Amino acid sequence: MGALAFSIEARARQGKARRGVLRTPHGDIQTPAFVAVGTKATVKGVSVPSLREIGVQTIIANTYHLHLQPGADVVAASGGLHAFMGWDGPLLTDSGGFQVFSLGAAYGKKVSKILREDLDESSTHASVYDPDVASQHGKLAQIDEEGVSFTSHLDGSLHRFTPERSVEIQHKLGADIFFAFDECTAPTETYEYQREAMERTHRWARRSLTAHRQDLDASRRQAIFGIAQGGRFDDLRRESAKTIGEMGFDGFGLGGSFSRKYGENSLESALEMLELIPPELPVHGLGVGEPEDIALGIRHGVDLFDCVQPTRLARTGTVYGPEGVKLQLTNAEFVQDWTPIDSACGCPVCATYSRAYLAHLFRAHEMLGATLASMHNLWFLTKFVERLREEIG
Repeated sequence: MGALAFSIEARARQGKARRGVLRTPHGDIQTPAFVAVGTKATVKGVSVPSLREIGVQTIIANTYHLHLQPGADVVAASGGLHAFMGWDGPLLTDSGGFQVFSLGAAYGKKVSKILREDLDESSTHASVYDPDVASQHGKLAQIDEEGVSFTSHLDGSLHRFTPERSVEIQHKLGADIFFAFDECTAPTETYEYQREAMERTHRWARRSLTAHRQDLDASRRQAIFGIAQGGRFDDLRRESAKTIGEMGFDGFGLGGSFSRKYGENSLESALEMLELIPPELPVHGLGVGEPEDIALGIRHGVDLFDCVQPTRLARTGTVYGPEGVKLQLTNAEFVQDWTPIDSACGCPVCATYSRAYLAHLFRAHEMLGATLASMHNLWFLTKFVERLREEIG
């Protein structure tokens, strides 16, 4: 088989939701699917056997972090990312493009891809050189036409990513699916800068695709997805979707940043750009992880979703309770609550432990608490998407 095959098995009677199968060299992914985030070749706090027990189908790892530690050459010497982390199912890697955003304009600020009401909107462009941070380790990302230069957050060493370099690293990592190098901007950037970044992303996408196709062996083993940008501006998103959709990528990444300020839901607006891409392309919603956002994405035809949300929440003691309502287990109300997180949940955590026990683990700063909460949250989102998938067709 080729690097990737995508077949649509059923479509919803209303809307654009679809159920399909994404076939990769390391197995099939039943779509729509939630993709667990394994940033540094590990889903934080959860072992591979536990991920299998939970029902996780696939994992996405982070090119930037694996480049810095342990290094792509180490991963390649182990036999690739699958062998390195002991995962024999499908794997994805991102391009490192989001780190351009997080090391630049967003460094040290509470800025995410989905803009909430309490965001401080003061920011500077990631491409602007700031002498005040030039000598500070891990705080500088300079973007130019060729790529991005940045200092490691680990030791301050200088590194350089270009589209070609990102592809080279991801070839060494060996994931079944990887993403073209892009620039992810802050939600607050101006229209002028969003256009500039979008057009640069398009040029980088072409270079990423060329670099991948020139390696015939990698092209047979790995698929490449292009990412559309445009921030919160509908005309830019649509232009980007059309441009990326026509390039010949194996799949489409819904990139950019979204706003929920003042009643605006620009995620829903952004999803409209999927009308402009070839209908046979699988679609990945990058960084989309709230249950309501996933449901919205599925209704618009998104096939894959990844987000750090379930494990990040879990590490602070926040879990998905009945009907997806978030519970903060460190609250006093749970100290003597002998019920499971959710009595209707079928996960191994709810089958064994009480809210009171989990509350104790977090209050005692025991690492098991984060592991169990992460397992439950991953189960919840995995089964949530599975139920929505079964309702299609």
